[in-house]
Amino acid sequence: QVQLVESGGGLVQAGDSLRLSCAASRPNFSNHAMGWIRQAPGKERESVAIISATGRDTRYEDSVKGRFTISRDNAKNMVYLQMDSLKPGDTAVYYCAESNFPYTAGGFDYWGQGTQVTVSS
Repeated sequence: QVQLVESGGGLVQAGDSLRLSCAASRPNFSNHAMGWIRQAPGKERESVAIISATGRDTRYEDSVKGRFTISRDNAKNMVYLQMDSLKPGDTAVYYCAESNFPYTAGGFDYWGQGTQVTVSS
């Protein structure tokens, strides 16, 4: 059974930083692309950041470029999202997601339960 467990969300002020973590249980984690997806109330889900299986390739949604950094530690089966200069518009539930493939343009096969990030102005 695939498990993705997010942690690190919370309530912060605009300009603050947060680091989200995701622990993955699936074997061969290092063969799978990972991503962080968020969904704000009343809005569609959007892919925030994607990282390839090796970690060499990353992609970001335009509004977070230069502020968010996705990384992974394949030895620990972990993926992270460092979020700096947070804005109220970043308020959402953030989900960790895993692909069956080493690269993905945004499609994922497994999802975590999500962690709430709230940024106050």
